[in-house]
Order: sequence, then structure tokens, then C-alpha cells
Amino acid sequence: MVGIASAATAVVIGYVAANTRTIRVGAGGIMLPNHSPLVVAEQFGTLEALYPGRIDLGLGRAPGTDRRTVLALRRDPTSADTFSDDVVELQKYFEPLEEGQRVQAVPGTGLRVPIWILGSSLFGAQLAAFLGLPFAFASHFAPAALFPALQTYRNGFTPSKQLERPYAAAGVNVFAADTDKEAQWLFTSAQQQFTRMVRGTRGRLPPPISDIENYWTPFEKERASSMLKCSFVGSAETVRTGLTQFVQQTGVDELIVASAIYDHSARLRSYEILADLL
Repeated sequence: MVGIASAATAVVIGYVAANTRTIRVGAGGIMLPNHSPLVVAEQFGTLEALYPGRIDLGLGRAPGTDRRTVLALRRDPTSADTFSDDVVELQKYFEPLEEGQRVQAVPGTGLRVPIWILGSSLFGAQLAAFLGLPFAFASHFAPAALFPALQTYRNGFTPSKQLERPYAAAGVNVFAADTDKEAQWLFTSAQQQFTRMVRGTRGRLPPPISDIENYWTPFEKERASSMLKCSFVGSAETVRTGLTQFVQQTGVDELIVASAIYDHSARLRSYEILADLL
């Protein structure tokens, strides 16, 4: 996908894990319809063997691309229909080897890499609840079904080997800066990016602009803003207030933070401010 450096997730995770010592590093995530469960098990089994106890595997059902690219990946365009079965198959590759088992992940067998189900609809919530897996909702770009999905997940949760009780995360956009005005200016990059989605003209993240109102139409503003509803933009205190209310309202156990800030130093500054808040 143009504008998102996500094609080789396992490679990037290996680089990040090699240059850190204590943090967990996870996929958010692997779009399983594009991959063989065995290949994913071997990739993440290798990462877990190299960096024990620090790897998480998030799995999504969306192809994340168009039909032509799916065919270029040598995948069946209907492969998303078998997502549930593929998740179960992948889980088994991380279990200890059973007598008579003919196919195994090497490495991967017995490592029990933690699996998350990612979703932007009720389907992922239902599957995560049924399998007893942690659930992460993509409210940073699809917030409409956030509360129904969390309720569905918690109400239907069945304990599993991996998890005894529901554990949920939600994606949020954070644009933190030293002032509210600067943060709002940085936020215009994401506003333009989501407007391009509405227009069907995706591309690389654009630089901030001074007057976003002259960029989008009222219709585009409404559509883009609805997708960016779970965004927290401003100074440290403004972001603190917004995130605190969000966590109280949703009851999520973790936040996944996306910060599509054009300037790299400004993006790092945003993360520094957020880290201080936490």
C-alpha cells in the first residue's frame, strides 16, 4: 500500500527488536489472507527464538489491497473467507509437537507466540471472543463500531490457554506538540491523507498546510473527520484529558498509538510528550 511501510512486517519487527532490549514488538498486523499460516508461523517462530518473550502477532482478515495485487501475491481472492480456520491452523503450529504430526513450523513449534485478533467490525470481535484471544480494534481509522465491538467481545469471551479474561486494545491517533496550535497544524497531514481516501487518490503522507478548510469540501470534511474521530490533538494537557476520557469510556487495557506526522523530529517529539504523560 503506497504511503504505508508495511509490506515486510516480520523484517521490520526483526530490525526493531534487534535495536531494543526490553520492549515487546508486535505486528499490527499480518493480513492473514495474503499469507500461508505455516509461513507466518515460521517467520514469527524465528523472531520469538531470536528475541524470546518479546514478540506479539496481530492477525487481520482484510486483504489490505486490491484484487490485482492479491493475484500478484498468488493468493485466492476468496481467502478471507477461511480466516477463522487459518487462525486456528496457525495457533496449532505454535503448540507442542503432537505424535504423528507431519507438518510443523521450524522454528515455531512449542513457542506459543501470543496471537491478537485485529478488527474494524464485529467479525473480529466475535472471533477473538470465541477463541479466547486478545482483541485490538482499529478505531484510529474506523471508529464507528468501536463500542459495539468491545461489548460483543467482552460478552462472548471464552477463556483459553492464552487468556483467562477479555483483554482489549484500541487504536487512537495522537498529535502532541508544545502548543495546541502547532499540534492542529501537524494534524492537517492526516486530515489531507484521509480526504484523499475519500477521493480515491491515496498516496504518501503530505506535509501540513495552513488552512485545511480550503483543502476539503464540506462532504469530504464530514467523511474524513468521522474516520479520524478517535484523534487526540494538542498540547500535553489537552492530550492527557482526551486520552483519559477515552480510556474511561471504553475500558480498554491498552492503546495503540498512530501518529502520522510528516516531520520526523516532530513525530518523535509527539511520542516524547505522550511518554511523559504515561
